[in-house]
Amino acid sequence: MLALSFSAGMLGIEGYVVRVEADSSAGSPVFTIIGLPDRALGEARERVRAAIFNSGFAYPAGRLLVNLSPADVRKEGPAFDLAIALALLAIDEQIDRLALQNFIALGELALDGTLRPVNGILPMVIGARNAGFTKLILPQRNGDEAALVEGIELYAVDSLASAVSVLLGNGAKWRRNTKAPEFHPEDEFVHGDLADVRGQLVAKRALEIAAAGGHNLLFVGPPGCGKTMLARRLPSILPPMTSDEALDVTKIYSVAGLLGNRSGVVNARPFRFPHHTISQTALVGGGPAVKPGEISLAHLGVLFLDELPEFGRGAIEVMRQPLEEGTVTIARAIGTFTYPARFQLVASMNPCPCGYRGVRNAECRCDDAAVAKYVGKLSGPLLDRIDLQVQIARVLFDDMVRREGAERSSVIRERVVAARAFARERFAGTSINANAEIPPAAMRTYCTLDDSAMKLLAVASAKRQFSARALDRIARVARTIADLAHSPTIAAEHVAEAVQYRSLERLDGRAA
Repeated sequence: MLALSFSAGMLGIEGYVVRVEADSSAGSPVFTIIGLPDRALGEARERVRAAIFNSGFAYPAGRLLVNLSPADVRKEGPAFDLAIALALLAIDEQIDRLALQNFIALGELALDGTLRPVNGILPMVIGARNAGFTKLILPQRNGDEAALVEGIELYAVDSLASAVSVLLGNGAKWRRNTKAPEFHPEDEFVHGDLADVRGQLVAKRALEIAAAGGHNLLFVGPPGCGKTMLARRLPSILPPMTSDEALDVTKIYSVAGLLGNRSGVVNARPFRFPHHTISQTALVGGGPAVKPGEISLAHLGVLFLDELPEFGRGAIEVMRQPLEEGTVTIARAIGTFTYPARFQLVASMNPCPCGYRGVRNAECRCDDAAVAKYVGKLSGPLLDRIDLQVQIARVLFDDMVRREGAERSSVIRERVVAARAFARERFAGTSINANAEIPPAAMRTYCTLDDSAMKLLAVASAKRQFSARALDRIARVARTIADLAHSPTIAAEHVAEAVQYRSLERLDGRAA
């Protein structure tokens, strides 16, 4: 006797439909699951058997075989439990076989038959809808997340018995929240306001440019000068996320299992702050289940790497390709996975190993060779990908006790949003979202310099031996500075300011 149900799985962050075929035949009682199941799925045999018995249903007799198709794709996790249980019940015609084939069923079964939530519901629901399914049964606690996807009927239930009631025509549809995803202002200052930062006008200006153009940023300064404080406040001046961006971020967090009990979309731009002992896999992604790493969790937000030279060389070097492409590709024996990773990198470092080189009234214990070795931990190709390299000093006492309030993040953010809108008109009809994403082939189109700006850049390049990539980065930053000034052309003053933000080579005498 053969029965059929449908479920969904994930490849990276993309969902796909899984066909669950259940067959019973005469012979000694045995339950086998095939179709490349992982260990958690292999253990579904015991969960499903206990859930069926404890829910008051009859368990099919004989030899039971469940096949998960496509059979050449590895299946992971407990999300297939409900579909397997329903297929077994359909074998004995305890539920209508034809009605079952109209549904996608998702959820982990407890031994008492209750249904537990699973990770990755959002991409799986999107995959089911794209495959043409219009009805879905899932755990109640996943209902709000699944409701973000339009065009599919949801039946959020709390047990196997309730799922059977839905198939018998007695279940109620999940009531969607008709309110569209919004950006909530209370989330925007979760990391603080730039008004809290006294002094540091150059660093604040660099943050504004970084936010307006989507540029990567490196702060170089002694301990206690406010590098971390400044970096934490970058999200407060970034433009609000659009509904599509919020849905993209939510999908990644759903796959990573980081949504917890929250419902709805992730409506604040991510800010990820990994410790310098992080492994390459945790930073980029991978592992046995090939989960997204920190750079993907920072998608459309900020990745802050404090004390950059202390990170493992291998860990930070693997970011070079994601910084250019906006994606990270992970190849494993079970397949190749591509995760989005369009993030802004903000990093910080000391000017020398002890941290006090160039600090007034502080004794530096580092010679030139030690400084060169310390800065040399960062490769030239990586530094070339950091558009803004800003040296900052400790705040003077008068600035710290000054009563006049500093400029608030909300004011700076208005200028950032205006600059982005100014740039958006220029990029109309393209896939470019910010100046930092302008491809090299389009530099002459979007970053045209006037004669005085070109002469200034030529002089700076001859003096400091900029690489071709560094020259492109300077032109992109100058384009952002011009956008903040609402200037259609890049003038000499814009280039002059952009060149000032390529300062790291001054620490050890090398060119940017």
